[in-house]
Amino acid sequence: MDTNQRRKSGINLPASMSETSLRLETFSPSIKLSSPLKSMSPRTISNLSASSSPSKSVSSCSDRFIPCRSSSRLHTFGLIEKASPVKEGGGGGGSEAYSRLLKTELFGTDFGCLDFNAGGLKGGSPMSPSKNMLRFKTEQHCSTPNSPYSPSIFAQDSALSGEVSTPPKPPRKVPKTPHKVLDAPALQDDFYLNLVDWSSQNVLAVGLGTCVYLWSASNSKVTKLCDLGPNDGVCSVQWTREGSYISVGTNLGQVQVWDGTQCKRVRTMGGHQTRTGVLAWSSRILSSGSRDRNILQHDLRVPSDYISKLVGHKSEVCGLKWSHDDRELASGGNDNQLLVWNQHSQQPILKLTEHTAAVKAIAWSPHQNGLLASGGGTADRCIRFWNTGSGNQLNSVDTGSQVCNLAWSKNVNEIVSTHGYSQNQIMVWKYPSMSKVATLTGHSLRVLYLAMSPDGQTIVTGAGDETLRFWNVFPSMKTPAPVKDTGLWSLGRTQIR
Repeated sequence: MDTNQRRKSGINLPASMSETSLRLETFSPSIKLSSPLKSMSPRTISNLSASSSPSKSVSSCSDRFIPCRSSSRLHTFGLIEKASPVKEGGGGGGSEAYSRLLKTELFGTDFGCLDFNAGGLKGGSPMSPSKNMLRFKTEQHCSTPNSPYSPSIFAQDSALSGEVSTPPKPPRKVPKTPHKVLDAPALQDDFYLNLVDWSSQNVLAVGLGTCVYLWSASNSKVTKLCDLGPNDGVCSVQWTREGSYISVGTNLGQVQVWDGTQCKRVRTMGGHQTRTGVLAWSSRILSSGSRDRNILQHDLRVPSDYISKLVGHKSEVCGLKWSHDDRELASGGNDNQLLVWNQHSQQPILKLTEHTAAVKAIAWSPHQNGLLASGGGTADRCIRFWNTGSGNQLNSVDTGSQVCNLAWSKNVNEIVSTHGYSQNQIMVWKYPSMSKVATLTGHSLRVLYLAMSPDGQTIVTGAGDETLRFWNVFPSMKTPAPVKDTGLWSLGRTQIR
C-alpha cells in the first residue's frame, strides 16, 4: 500500500509499518451475492475479500473507542513501561516521531516530562506489557505540578527518599475567647489577696467585698455563704481537698471554716495580727499566711487556734501551697523569698532568693515529685522551676509581665500562668520545653485570680475589671483532643450575685 492509498483510506501509518500489518477488508459492490451466505464457505468469503478492491462510496468505521487521557497520570501508578533499547536498523526518525505523538495523544502533554531512559523512546512499543504494571511508585520530579496522589508530601524530593513522609502533628488548638463570663462586682484589684477557688465538687467560691458567694458550675446557681459585716472584709478563700468545707481569711486576721453544703460556720480561729491574705489545705492541716509575716498551722481536731508558727519571711506572706504528698509547704512573700518547709521543722529547709520581686505564684507539679514552679512580680517577671530535693534551679523563663498565678494541668504536662503589668495575659506553656501553647487576652486589668475545674480542663480567671472568665485550655485525661464546650454553661454574660 503506497502513500496515495494510505491517504485515500483515511488511516495514517508510519513508514516503518508494512502494508500487510493493517488491512481494512470491505465488500465490493460489484460482487453479486445471488446465493445465500450460508452456502458459502469461510474460505470463499476470505477469497472474496482478498480479491475485492476498496470502494470510495463505503465509509470506514473503527471498532474501538480510545478516550482522551490528557488528564490521566498513569505514570504515577507505574503503568507506563520503560522503553526498551533501540535495535540497529529498527526504525528511523519517522517511527520515533510517531511514537512520541501517539504517547502524547494517549497519555497527555505532561507525559513528555518523564525521562524513561537516557536513549529516549526509540524502538519501544507504547502498549507492550510492562513489568511495572499496577505497581505504585512515587511521581518523578518534573516541571509539571505535583500529583495530588503522590505518597510523599515532598513529591519533588522523592528521588532522594523512597520512604513515605507523614505530615507533622498539628499543635493543639486552644480557644482564644472565654466560653463564659460572670460579672463579679467589688472583686478587689489587690495583688496580695486570693479571692477565687474551685472545689472538687464543682462549686466556685468568690470573695466579693465583705461576702463570699458560691456558684455551682453544674446549674449556675448562686448562693451567698456569709457576710462578714461592715467592719471586716474577705481576703482569701480556700476549699478543702474533699470540697465539703471552705476556709475564709479575713481582713481582721481571723480564719473561719464553713460548711459549704449547709452554709454554716464550723470554726473561727485567731492568731494573726492583721489580714490573712492566703490559705492552703493539706490533708489535715490548714496553713494561713498574713501581712504580719507569719505562717500559722491550724488543726481542726484540736481546740487551740493553731498548733505551730512558721517564722522566716520579712514581709507579707502572699503565696502558700502544700505539695501533693503533704510533705512540703512552699511559701512566697513580698520579701522576694521562696521558702520550703517540711511538716516537722519550724525552720525552712530551703531559702530560694533568686526572685527580684514578690513571690505570689506557686505551684507543685502533679507529674514529678519535688518539682516546684514559682513566679515573680513586676520587677522580676520570671517563672522559675526548682528541684526541692537538691535545691537547684532547673529553668527560668522571662514572661515579660508580672506573674500573678501558676497552675499545673493534671491531665498533661503543661502549666498555665496569669499576668499583670503590662500585658494582662494568660499563657499556657508546655513543660519542660516551655514552648508557648497559647496566649489568651480579654481582661482589661491584671489577672490576679486563677482556679481550675475538677476535671482539669477549664480554668477561671478573675481581675480587677470585676469579671470572671472561663477558658477551655487543657484536654481531658482520656482523649487529648481540644476541649469543647459541654453546653452546661450558656454563652453570654451573667452576674454572680
